[in-house]
Amino acid sequence: MRIIITGGTGLIGSALAASLAGDGHQVIVLTRNPTATTRLPSSVQLVRWDAQSADGWGELADGADAIVNLAGESIADGRWTDERKQRIYNSRIQAGAAVMQALEAAKTKPNVLIQSSAVGYYGPRQDEIITESCGPGADFLAQVCFDWEASTAKAETLGVRRVIIRTGIVLSRDGGAWPKIVLPFKLFAGGPMGSGRQYWPWIHIDDEVAAIRFLLENQDARGPYNLSAPNPLTSKQFADKLGAVMGRPAFLPAPALPLKLVLGEMSTVLLDGQRAVPQRLQEAGFSFKYPEAEAAFRTLV
Repeated sequence: MRIIITGGTGLIGSALAASLAGDGHQVIVLTRNPTATTRLPSSVQLVRWDAQSADGWGELADGADAIVNLAGESIADGRWTDERKQRIYNSRIQAGAAVMQALEAAKTKPNVLIQSSAVGYYGPRQDEIITESCGPGADFLAQVCFDWEASTAKAETLGVRRVIIRTGIVLSRDGGAWPKIVLPFKLFAGGPMGSGRQYWPWIHIDDEVAAIRFLLENQDARGPYNLSAPNPLTSKQFADKLGAVMGRPAFLPAPALPLKLVLGEMSTVLLDGQRAVPQRLQEAGFSFKYPEAEAAFRTLV
């Protein structure tokens, strides 16, 4: 297959690109700075884009088998000022518009578009079990995810099969949340965050990549899928299991108030949660390599 990946230099995108290229697929990664990308296999083609339009790359969509749209500024790299929230939002909506521009111009449309999103779509839901049939939340992240998904909705009217991946907390040694989560435990200062009762819908990077590939190849897959392990954990359960695997204490909580003071609105990522489960993914026949946290943790520590 010939597959175009936006956001292909990020944590998920680079792992997906390496996996696909390793199996002989032609992988094209769109990046704003091709010369600065070093961790992708040499067989991956790097193409410059402005993350706002199809200029300079749109013709590659003509006859491609798939587009995987993962582009968007990280939500975890700093306090959410008004300016930064606007960048987070704009980066996703503009990338979606660029993908649609390329799809509309393509004479031979790609078979499938994988549209990235997140479990933040559902908003804080306490201990309610969240499946793909649940509606959107009302906070900032929920609005971002809702509009992010909508940015490529017209692909379906063009005859392109569209799959939406609502991803949880991706666990990987190469970046993302994991290094930040594990650091306090390395310093013998680990523990739950806030009340400890909020659910963290986690997924191992290997399962994230495998699930995306499964949805790429499954011709019946359409619509939203929660990409999270079938056994989400509360923050306290997560800390207890991680402490046990690392042989470190897990009884020092990070109180909610200091986290809110330091992180501001971004603290919702840690202090609020979604008990999201991958109902549609499992019904489609996907099998998780790491359905349980302990096994996943052991591969990462």
